[in-house]
Amino acid sequence: MSALSGHCHCGASRWSYRGDPGSVTACNCTMCRRYRVLWIYDWHGDRITVTGPLKDNIRADGGALAFRFCPHCGAMVQWRARKPNDAGVHASAGNLRLVEEPDAVMGLPIDHFAGLDRFDDLPRDGRCVRDMWF
Repeated sequence: MSALSGHCHCGASRWSYRGDPGSVTACNCTMCRRYRVLWIYDWHGDRITVTGPLKDNIRADGGALAFRFCPHCGAMVQWRARKPNDAGVHASAGNLRLVEEPDAVMGLPIDHFAGLDRFDDLPRDGRCVRDMWF
């Protein structure tokens, strides 16, 4: 897999990802479970690039992440860390459910993250994107 790309429903906001993401994350936090997103991670501007208009949604308590939506169709496109790391780069993730070629990612393994109450990685259970697509 050399590159992936995706876009919101109306096409105004897009993401691209260079290389193989290795795995996909399903999180059960208050945002991710409501929007049923599947995330692929990297550093903003490195392997993942997001273009187009975006509107940030930040938790009322200030949260560490900005969940970024298309202001036209409302699709969740990305999350981005609100603060950069020590190298000045923001962690970022693209919503794999917006991928333009779903068949290309069906075999990627799913990593589960307990973001609601434990904030912890869970052991892999053998499922892949194909098992969670619907």
